Amino acid sequence: MSKQELVVLGRDGPDGCCPTLLTAPLDEESATDLAKVFKALGDPVRLRLLSMIASRVGGEICVCDLTPAFELSQPTISHHLKLLKQAGLIDSERRGTWVYYRLLPEMTDRLAAVLTRPATPAEPVGTAS
Repeated sequence: MSKQELVVLGRDGPDGCCPTLLTAPLDEESATDLAKVFKALGDPVRLRLLSMIASRVGGEICVCDLTPAFELSQPTISHHLKLLKQAGLIDSERRGTWVYYRLLPEMTDRLAAVLTRPATPAEPVGTAS
């Protein structure tokens, strides 16, 4: 497995928001950065981990509650969590011997914005196309 570091997406537009895939072609740098985040989500274990973290009541979950849900070793789970963290999808806080994880909604909101079709003004009633 490679030791490639995942980069958090930068802000592109003047209002701090990225253009959607449907409004403008991505430049090479944006496409590369976006692909790294999607690569982090491209593994079923990481997708499940993100879902477990995001859906947790209270907004955070201990690694001790994540590990038993998988038939994987603790170091493997830690590796997947590290990749999600490097991608900017989650953050963590150590409390004693345990690490607690929480979703970073800024990144998931940005991913959603990139994939969302822009709102178009409603066509007036009674007009034919």
